[in-house]
Amino acid sequence: MTGKGKPVKGDMETSFEVRSFDAEMTLEEYNKLPKNPLYIILDNLRSAFNVGAIFRLCDTMRVRGLFLCGYTAFPPHKKLEKTSLGAINFVPWKKFEHTRDAVRYLQQKGIPVWAAETTSLSRSYLSVEYPHEIGIVFGNEAYGVSRDIMEICDNLIEIPLFGFKNSLNVATSCAVIGFKVIEKISEIKKATAPIVQ
Repeated sequence: MTGKGKPVKGDMETSFEVRSFDAEMTLEEYNKLPKNPLYIILDNLRSAFNVGAIFRLCDTMRVRGLFLCGYTAFPPHKKLEKTSLGAINFVPWKKFEHTRDAVRYLQQKGIPVWAAETTSLSRSYLSVEYPHEIGIVFGNEAYGVSRDIMEICDNLIEIPLFGFKNSLNVATSCAVIGFKVIEKISEIKKATAPIVQ
């Protein structure tokens, strides 16, 4: 440890070379990096801690945008700062009074918006073809995505669950689906990239 209590390389308790340090770049340098064509839309989340965790997740996925809707907590907020671990400044975010406004905002730009919700019409997130750019709505911890929002979304997807409980924590769901979307979009890019000879 340094004198200020900040860890330095070589302080790890194992002999493995583990990257447990933030990237060494300025916010300006970071903002120049290309973003993944994914937008995360939060529909009235009640837990600021979940929102903070999703900020951190959105940074790791380098999304194009995080939309905070309804009574979802937004910066500045102490609980967001605590669970985001400083990621707030590295995530492009926007506040919407109503979730439908966030959905329409993307749809008017030609970007499809899907809702992540368990319904009789939802398809597994593993068995769908993803577009090259997409918004995903994640819902309230108790009530899920609002019915009126599901009705205006372009598709419904769900995570197959195999236990007694029929739901996952919203930040966990966001991670599972978010990284799958990025994986599939990367495959689309590779498949459509011109062949260099």
